[in-house]
Amino acid sequence: MDSEEYLKQRLQDQIDWYDKKSQWNQRWHKRLKAVEIFMAVSIPFLVGYITDTALRMKFVVGFLSVIVAAIAGLVSLYKFQENWIEYRTTAESLKHEKYLYLTKTGPYDGGDAFNKFVERVEDMVSKENTRWSWYIKKQKGEGENG
Repeated sequence: MDSEEYLKQRLQDQIDWYDKKSQWNQRWHKRLKAVEIFMAVSIPFLVGYITDTALRMKFVVGFLSVIVAAIAGLVSLYKFQENWIEYRTTAESLKHEKYLYLTKTGPYDGGDAFNKFVERVEDMVSKENTRWSWYIKKQKGEGENG
């Protein structure tokens, strides 16, 4: 695989994947947190309308409380914010390497630039994959112990 093929088929594919996953996690994090905040601030307001005969209002406040707790649990479980930041960081790091390579600056100003470039890019991708694998193993271990 030559430099041009690597840039198009491997590097740009990875940048696009991390960018897309970062945006997806950002959207879900912000959506869920907005709903959580809206519902959480509604509870104290609605409590003021509870009377001895307002059974429906008690149900609504209880239901909102359950939803707030469920959203907080989902955000914690799926780690949308952490994934968003991690994927964005990886995408930007890959772009940085790409531009250093294309401009022949930094570690790529001498001979054997392409091999250095591939090694550094693959190292970044490998580290991200290793972190993901470690996280999955940790989650499975907690599931078995819990």
